Amino acid sequence: MGKKLVIVESPAKAKTISKFLGRGFAVKASMGHVRDLPRSQFGVDIDHGFTPKYITVRGQGKTLQELRKAVKDAERVYLATDPDREGEAISWHLAEVLGLDINSPNRIEFNEITKAAVQSAIKNPRPIDTNLVDAQQARRVLDRLVGYKLSPLLWSKVKRGLSAGRVQSVALRIICDREQEIEAFRPEEYWTITAVFSPSATGKAKESFEAKLHRIDGDKVEVKDEATARSIVARLSHAQFAVTAVSRKERRRNPAPPFTTSTLQQEASRRLGFTARRTMTVAQQLYEGLDIGPEGTVGLITYLRTDATRVSEEAQAEARRFIEEQYGRDFVPAKPYQYKNKEGAQGAHEAIRPTSVLRKPDDLKPYLNRDQLRLYRLIWERFVASQMAPAVFDTLTVDIEGGGGVFRATGSTVKFPGFMAVYTEARDDEASEAEEALPPLEEGQRLKCLRVDPHQHFTQPPPRYSEAMLVKTLEELGIGRPSTYVQIIDTIQRRGYVTVKEKRFVPTELGKIIVDLLKEYFPDIVDVEFTANMEEKLDRIEEGAVGWRQVVGEFYAPFERALENALKEIEEVTIEDEPTDEVCEVCGRNMVIKWGRYGKFLACPGFPECKNTKPLLSEIGVACPDCGKPLVERRSRRGKVFYGCSGYPECSFTSWQRPVAQRCPRCGGLMTRVERRGKEPEHVCLDKECGYRETAPEAAAGERSGEEMPNGRAKAEAGLAAVKAEKR
Repeated sequence: MGKKLVIVESPAKAKTISKFLGRGFAVKASMGHVRDLPRSQFGVDIDHGFTPKYITVRGQGKTLQELRKAVKDAERVYLATDPDREGEAISWHLAEVLGLDINSPNRIEFNEITKAAVQSAIKNPRPIDTNLVDAQQARRVLDRLVGYKLSPLLWSKVKRGLSAGRVQSVALRIICDREQEIEAFRPEEYWTITAVFSPSATGKAKESFEAKLHRIDGDKVEVKDEATARSIVARLSHAQFAVTAVSRKERRRNPAPPFTTSTLQQEASRRLGFTARRTMTVAQQLYEGLDIGPEGTVGLITYLRTDATRVSEEAQAEARRFIEEQYGRDFVPAKPYQYKNKEGAQGAHEAIRPTSVLRKPDDLKPYLNRDQLRLYRLIWERFVASQMAPAVFDTLTVDIEGGGGVFRATGSTVKFPGFMAVYTEARDDEASEAEEALPPLEEGQRLKCLRVDPHQHFTQPPPRYSEAMLVKTLEELGIGRPSTYVQIIDTIQRRGYVTVKEKRFVPTELGKIIVDLLKEYFPDIVDVEFTANMEEKLDRIEEGAVGWRQVVGEFYAPFERALENALKEIEEVTIEDEPTDEVCEVCGRNMVIKWGRYGKFLACPGFPECKNTKPLLSEIGVACPDCGKPLVERRSRRGKVFYGCSGYPECSFTSWQRPVAQRCPRCGGLMTRVERRGKEPEHVCLDKECGYRETAPEAAAGERSGEEMPNGRAKAEAGLAAVKAEKR
């Protein structure tokens, strides 16, 4: 009798699983997908029910040959691909090419790669779920229809090499719409007024606290200009103040649920600075298994592609025992939390959690690399905290009245840390949960006013999307699924539709042109609601409520009509070369600005006789601290903006933050501008040993709102306007 054969996707997963199964099993890796639609052909037979044409993935011939031989010699075959739609589709493809019966119980799945989970799965095989396969197949065919039908249109009308995808086009629109909001934004001035009080008659600074003007003459405070602010300050500076209201309350804060794919990507971006791709790459390593010394190779976290927050009863029980032993009975809630899944989440899945809370991050330090340890610690802490008691705060709100003005001060102290003893969730606005404590105050108590200060502010434009913010928005809108976020972000960057500037997405002129064309002629493709509804239809296919060919057919009929109309009506949009004063050192012609994969570059107009090109360097008005030459804005290979010396390669100075002309008042070194959401922009000394930082001038924050449209953008809009006028 031959061995029982288990087929997984990766060698790392195979290595971990084979340890749990013993000598009677052989474990082989398929090395991912073995079949897919061809890259060089359309690959979908529209006339015969959108039948896909699958071919062997290039380079997989030898793998399939080895698998066929292993199947022939095996007593029984188990397909153990990942527990989601894509994993089910890989199992189906394997069954097809290896001659296995898809109706036989040869499919096993597990949410974590541990001995108990794998051995339990072996005892409970099932047939391949064709509804899951159909849902994945529908997504693949829909993406092929849009990509391979729409991209040639863009080639002919705009520029060769462009592409438009079904989901990434919506993501690009979201980024472009935000940019339009920023461009249309006009800052408005407003003022706030704060007072510093002391409960001591002598005005001791140690006992002082701040309060913000809440009402004036019974009305809510709205100060729009400096003159009004100064008159209020003059009126209140010499008033007598007393406490008129004191409110004490107890407030509870519950822990955040354990991670889903989306929340893991968001939190890893905020706390660790990881991109979505980096997060998923490291998480995959933790899931598939790592050698941790005496235990050998073991999977450290549960499955990483999930939109569920459910936790197994066994994991909850282990966590509660651990929390009681480590932190005490008070930190264990009376009942285990039951976190509610969002609508449409796969209920059979679990949240992302450690396979055992007993594997503490510090114990794994000798065995994990830096990225693995940091991400594992984040997942471990989030899960442990999610099973702990709420934090409790004592809050105090005080109203202080005098001279017709009412100032309000709020403070809070942590009464019981609860889950915060382990972990608190990061926020985009970086707000602090606990405020400063106020001194003991009672109604009727007189206070000494040390000073009244006016503060000028300007309203800020909505922020550009960071990776974390974009993933959160896509999830909230129902665009894409956990397994697609990385691909969406990669695609719009790789195609040159967006760049990354100060960790935020900025659409390029090319990206804006593409979105404008799609809005005009293919409104459904870039419509958020339409795309979210399509995701719901894919979910219905998975549930067996509707056939996949029907869903694709309902999409394709209006799409085909729109395509025919666009081919007739869209005129060619020419992104003309912009002449410059830069002289080509090869042939002497004046070079022009062209568009490439990562934006603009300088090229000789004498192509193909002269093929000279070079980067388009935009000076930022700051001298290099190393050699004195102008600093310029550059882009990395992935389109991310950084700043470097124009004298490169002789001078190699670079900075990810934008340098400013102002020098550090402490050490005389270079200062850079740092912006964080929810905080005032800062100028920070580049020398970490110096560490000087100060609030940046307010005016700088609104500079981008007045940007003019670049020439290429204006010409593209003019071209689109001409097309619309001709139609009318």
